[in-house]
Amino acid sequence: MKLPIVHHPDYDAKFPAGHRFPMGKYRLLMDALRLRGLAEDGALHVPEPAPHSWLGLAHKCLYVDQVLACAVPPPIERDIGFPVGDRVSLRAQLASAGTVLAARLALEHGIACNTAGGSHHARRSQGAGFCTFNDVGVAASLLLAEGAAENILVVDLDVHQGDGTADIFAGEPRVFTFSMHGERNYPARKIASDLDIGLSDGTGDEAYLATLRDALPALERRSKPDLVFYNAGVDPHHADRLGRMALTDAGLRARDHMVIAHFRERGIPVCGVLGGGYSNDAAAVSERHATLFEVAADFV
Repeated sequence: MKLPIVHHPDYDAKFPAGHRFPMGKYRLLMDALRLRGLAEDGALHVPEPAPHSWLGLAHKCLYVDQVLACAVPPPIERDIGFPVGDRVSLRAQLASAGTVLAARLALEHGIACNTAGGSHHARRSQGAGFCTFNDVGVAASLLLAEGAAENILVVDLDVHQGDGTADIFAGEPRVFTFSMHGERNYPARKIASDLDIGLSDGTGDEAYLATLRDALPALERRSKPDLVFYNAGVDPHHADRLGRMALTDAGLRARDHMVIAHFRERGIPVCGVLGGGYSNDAAAVSERHATLFEVAADFV
């Protein structure tokens, strides 16, 4: 069996070259996965846009209305980092639905990955930090509402703290949020997760992996999950434009293997989402993102 991969061509909202958010990485990631033999027809699943009823489980209805109507107030667009026009609105709906679909496939097959998602700065009331809707927030809320999952763990290893996910699930005992991130990196004002580990600028493979290795057993004990959402952002890489960490290619691969192996060896389904990765060289970022899918394919 092939790794179930969720993708839609409109994950790429066609930003101009040179934009701070490397939108072209989604198209280039699919090229990389095809070269690896991972993006074959039987493995690919295509989402439909998420309906308002799903989005409203994680976000205030007023904000959902604004995004769907492409009428987001300018101050919120500035927080997001780009205007919310038709392509961005559609992309946000598709990415959220993609993580829902990947989560359902993970529950069925043990593991699945979305080629977008990890938009963890979008809070209940608005988007921020290149994130319009919080796809993991939407997917986890929907699965809980449907009774498809009872306890969910979010393992967020993007270099930026998962403030939006923490905001959405504050006071929700069925979702345990964990973020391991650069302490001095964005956002300046963090919202407390159930467990946060802030790392120093320049943290490299050895210290990073040792910290993660120590954290994983405690996460499992405290959350007792029947599904894990894994945000595998590649922005801790030493060459990332916004990361300020020092992980190598081998370090990212070891990180992904450590997380996925820990939960799959215990029979816990894992849904992987892309997370952040920033560079003027979108092809290099897409190659880093491809590591998640290579590693995940070993656990099908």
